[in-house]
Amino acid sequence: MRPNRPVYLDNHATTPLDPRVLAAMRPWWEENFANPHSVEHAMGREAEDAVEAARAQVAALIGAEAREVVFTSGATEANNIAIKGAARFAASQGDGRRRVVTLATEHKCVLESVRDLSAEGFEPVVLPVGPDGLLDLAALRDSLADAPTLLVSAMAVNNEIGVVQDLPAIGALAKEAGALFHTDAAQAAGRVPLDVQGMGIDLLSLSGHKIYGPKGIGALYVRRRPRVRLAPLFSGGGQERGLRSGTLPAPLAVGFGEAARLAAAEMALDAGRIAGQRERLVAALNAAVPGVRLNGHPERRVAGNLNLTFPAGTDAQALMAAAPEVCVSTGSACSSAAVEPSYVLRALGLPEAEARATLRIGIGRFTSPADVDRAAAGLAAAWRRLAAARAPEPVE
Repeated sequence: MRPNRPVYLDNHATTPLDPRVLAAMRPWWEENFANPHSVEHAMGREAEDAVEAARAQVAALIGAEAREVVFTSGATEANNIAIKGAARFAASQGDGRRRVVTLATEHKCVLESVRDLSAEGFEPVVLPVGPDGLLDLAALRDSLADAPTLLVSAMAVNNEIGVVQDLPAIGALAKEAGALFHTDAAQAAGRVPLDVQGMGIDLLSLSGHKIYGPKGIGALYVRRRPRVRLAPLFSGGGQERGLRSGTLPAPLAVGFGEAARLAAAEMALDAGRIAGQRERLVAALNAAVPGVRLNGHPERRVAGNLNLTFPAGTDAQALMAAAPEVCVSTGSACSSAAVEPSYVLRALGLPEAEARATLRIGIGRFTSPADVDRAAAGLAAAWRRLAAARAPEPVE
């Protein structure tokens, strides 16, 4: 690691590749680069075996069968296949249910997928969350009772505020209403236990680079019993049960599988260590920045997430610019013209000024105590400089 490298605390955006994952991937670039679908020859069959072993490792992380896992390019594609695929297949079969329910704090790819379906005759319903970021189960129950519902999509762990939704309760309500239950678990995998059977999940999306694996690979769990049917988004050679045609990248699949194996084995150890680093950072910031406040439920959250609103008058973008030695984010949606306040924070009821004063901090597997201390010192010093610059000149 080069000296003076910035402290990386943006592990919700992406995680570093675990060196053990890189080691598992290298042979499939350097020694056997065969197409895993070229089963006519030995190298192709060997690559296919490696991909299928990786599929089993991913399945084990969520309590699924290997044949229920469909590899994709990432969670965004998996979310699109799950939501649009379920709706379009149902419509093709004459299913009269048109309501699709999701939450206001979902990832953009879920919200946009649900909204896209309105042009195809579906009824998107976007439910609010409470100030703590959690779904009001009574609101979901009322929505399900109001009209026949095809699908409920609720993120397991929010990518900005880190809160953990009550998946078993949501799944039970969806089942009671006869609806499918989909969850975007990209931020949950490896951070909280997932069990597709026990949680009543029909469709679940994953992403390799959120669990210290490679970018460019993800997966969609599709329940087999009772069978969930989806329409594919595009046509091709029929790979991945006909749901996701295209040549599988064997090195990425192997890396994803190894990352899933490590996540399953080390989840509890990671969580305990990361929680300790989080508390160290919180204590340092609370001591140095009076009035800093945590967003989201204080207990029902993943260990590594801190979504912090700084005192009035703080501009998060300016704070980040003043602390270039720390890599964090605002969680804002960027457009070509401006940086807008986070829609997730606005859904929690934060005023615009507070949303603009908020940083998302993501502590990860490789965050050290020295990293935490350096980040806290850097952010605190930057905040003091900005506060001093805003202070009015003394009147003589």
